[in-house]
Parts: sequence; structure tokens; C-alpha cells
Amino acid sequence: MERAYIVFSGRVQGVGFRWFATQTATRLGVTGWVRNLDNGDVDCEVQGTEAQIDRFIHDMCHANRWISVSTYKKTMIPAVTNEKKFIMRN
Repeated sequence: MERAYIVFSGRVQGVGFRWFATQTATRLGVTGWVRNLDNGDVDCEVQGTEAQIDRFIHDMCHANRWISVSTYKKTMIPAVTNEKKFIMRN
């Protein structure tokens, strides 16, 4: 099991990014969380296989016409045990 901390920049707030991230994570079977940052970016932690995490990032960057990710930064971090789902944080 892998876990990534990801910060997305671009048109990522006010366009349903957190909702889409939650739907995408659920569809892909990954766990973690997503939240808006004060600077206009969105950050999240995603846990699953390397392929699931890569697919999550791909879909967040390309699968929604309202979202426009200009850049993202992925940092691998330790996995969290007993996490059951992906949630939106405030």
C-alpha cells in the first residue's frame, strides 16, 4: 500500500474539485482526504496501489472539463493503517 500527499494548482476551487476527487477516489477504491487551501490550491492524501494513485492523478488532471490543473506536486508519505474511505475536509 502506497500513500501520496498531492497539491493541485490551477482552476481547482469553485469547480467541484473536492466532490470530483471524492467520486474518483471511491470509483478507484482509494482512501484518504481532500481539502481547499487558503492560497487557492487543493491538497489531498491518497492511499492505494501505485497504479491507483497514478490513475487518480490522471483523472483529476484530465477527466473533468470544469477543472483545470496547471501543476501538481506529489510526495510519497507513510501509509495510514485502518483507513476506510476517502473524505472531504473543510
